[in-house]
Amino acid sequence: MSIRSSELKFASDAAAPLTYRLAQPMTPGPHPTLVMIHGHKGNEEVMWLFSSVVPEHWLLAAPRAPVQDEPESYSWLDKRPPPWPTLHDFHAAADQLAQFIESLCQQHQADREQIYLMGFSQGAATALATIMFHPGLTRGAALLVGFAPEQVDGVSAAALEDLPIFMAIGTEDDTVPYARAKMGADLLAAAGAELTLIEMETGHKLNGAGMRALRSWWDKIG
Repeated sequence: MSIRSSELKFASDAAAPLTYRLAQPMTPGPHPTLVMIHGHKGNEEVMWLFSSVVPEHWLLAAPRAPVQDEPESYSWLDKRPPPWPTLHDFHAAADQLAQFIESLCQQHQADREQIYLMGFSQGAATALATIMFHPGLTRGAALLVGFAPEQVDGVSAAALEDLPIFMAIGTEDDTVPYARAKMGADLLAAAGAELTLIEMETGHKLNGAGMRALRSWWDKIG
């Protein structure tokens, strides 16, 4: 499977609320669509590493988070509340992503019935928050070395029921410690998600086994 070419699209107005990198399939739409959500102090480029594991007929979009920390460095929260952010902290980011997904449907023939998310670290928490604040918007998510927001109530967690979720966590992760990541997995399981959990003997990244498992999961989805 080849790595896609892509182009950078700049935010212009309410119809395109976030700058993003886009890869459009050559086949006619509407397209199954994956929104790739980078982590704290990342940007729209860093998630492109994972594009090679997604079926080639999918539309891919990687938005740039709205809060600039440093040059070429962005985050989904304007601050990182100690010790871990709550679901409420992600509300604005979730709304921006929902608006972004709507723009993909209107401008790039994204299939409203086949929208998926893939988030890394803080991006994984942002993906979960988007699912919970906007039930029915997405059909599944891949959560890579991430965590679940704090203070998730039963009503919000209900949006996860029967949703296909891939989660990869590192047993040696110093950024999102294993115990913290496992709490997120337990939340997903308790909410009734169709959870595929991969535990990797690595730090804050996907190792070879994690990438192979992620590719296999997307092949089943796609």
